[in-house]
Amino acid sequence: MARKTTNSTLHKAKSSKSDEFYTLFEDIERELAFYNGCFREKTVYCNCDNPKESNFFKYFFKNFRSLGLKKLIASYYVPNTQNLFNESESEHGGYIECTLDDINTEIADLPCKLFNGNGDFRSQECVSLLKQADIIVTNPPFSLFREHISQITRYKKGFLVIGNINAITYQEVFNLIQSNKAWLGVHLGRGISGFKVPEHYEMYGTETHIASNGDRIIAPNNCMWLTNLDVQIRHNLLKLTKIYNGNEDLYPKFDNFDGINVNKTQDIPMDYEGAIGVPITFLHKYNPSQFEIIRFRKGDDGKDLSINGKCPYFRILIKNRQPMKAHFVDSSLFA
Repeated sequence: MARKTTNSTLHKAKSSKSDEFYTLFEDIERELAFYNGCFREKTVYCNCDNPKESNFFKYFFKNFRSLGLKKLIASYYVPNTQNLFNESESEHGGYIECTLDDINTEIADLPCKLFNGNGDFRSQECVSLLKQADIIVTNPPFSLFREHISQITRYKKGFLVIGNINAITYQEVFNLIQSNKAWLGVHLGRGISGFKVPEHYEMYGTETHIASNGDRIIAPNNCMWLTNLDVQIRHNLLKLTKIYNGNEDLYPKFDNFDGINVNKTQDIPMDYEGAIGVPITFLHKYNPSQFEIIRFRKGDDGKDLSINGKCPYFRILIKNRQPMKAHFVDSSLFA
């Protein structure tokens, strides 16, 4: 079945107050393969993960020795319930801590400790565990992604988390990227194969299926990994093959900012010295030594960037730090 990128899947989840998207083991394994050495002698905390079910916990537990972990912690949330008198009754979340001494134990046999509260990652009990950790790795509730990232950065922790690519548009997230304190991971969009959802979940979207083991899988195709762990992809230079000089009609200018619009990252011209508006997916190829991020979305009038009165989807304004001079470019080479 063809995969179609859409935001409707995650918007439906938010409106129905369901954040139960469980990351697949193969997606975790594929992404984590690029972070060799980042976890040695580190305490990893999966703070939105039931260790009996979470594939994040399973991955780190399985690879505890090869990654050189110092300690692994996972905690989970249990929502409060309503009694017959419509009164909220507190439930107890829990957590598991393990070290190298525990890796020969079955996960099902690891002792789980209960919190006094419900295990919300924002609770003091979870914050106490977070303070012990070096790196946070998890799939936070998409509707609370902003709060989750703010908490991690407030406590100056390393992180690798998965979320909706539109989280880039949050001021808190964009500021981190612009100041080179966070960047996109290796996989995004179709590079993330899907999420497991619970039995009660509506199977909507253009790509859903039941796995051979009975798991219900949906693939929204618009998610990303966000991290502040060093990864080689962010040091790669983007190969530019397009030129502006002589092709000005292909690069319309914005009404309310002195810059040109580019609809696809691959069409960024190598010889343009001014501001360039690019789609948010450009950040997957962003190298701060090659490009400067100027601003996000807004023109000089404070309104969304527009072209002939129409606004393209969110644009990031960038500038090439070392544009090739036009008289050195032979357009016939790129015909």
